[in-house]
Amino acid sequence: MKIVMVFDQIQAGAGIKDDHMVPLGLMKGAVGPAIMMEPYLKTYNGQVLACLYCGDGYYAENKQECLRKYCAMVEKIKPDVVMCGPAFDYLGFGRMAAEVAQAIQKAGVAQAFAALSAENEETIAAFKDCVPLVKVPKKGGVGLDASLRAMCEIAHALYTGADIQPFKQTYCF
Repeated sequence: MKIVMVFDQIQAGAGIKDDHMVPLGLMKGAVGPAIMMEPYLKTYNGQVLACLYCGDGYYAENKQECLRKYCAMVEKIKPDVVMCGPAFDYLGFGRMAAEVAQAIQKAGVAQAFAALSAENEETIAAFKDCVPLVKVPKKGGVGLDASLRAMCEIAHALYTGADIQPFKQTYCF
């Protein structure tokens, strides 16, 4: 199972918390939370091919261009599944993750979902019926390992074409 991850500048290690204007970029292989996820991905013979990233401020100011480029990059890389997040309780990143996942699914270039915490209430309300939104703890919260495992389970279900409803009921908003 081939995976592409979508992060903000913080999760990708490409910028600091206050540097929201980092432009869209790509890092080959696993970085940030993707590294912590590798043991769970191995269970499903999964591999992170690349991590795409963008500052949430840059994304907000260049939304249509970023969505178009995200879809083009995913189409070129050809992953089986795109994981957007975990966005934790970063509201701008949470919104970006849900919008990117939805755009990728609508474009038909890959299966996609977002992962964010309950603090992203507005985004959850707007997207929970459009794209799978996996529950993760807020930054520093407990339960991250279980959430990363759940992200891998849902990715595998999407990859194999399994019914994801049972997973959504257990792991998603």
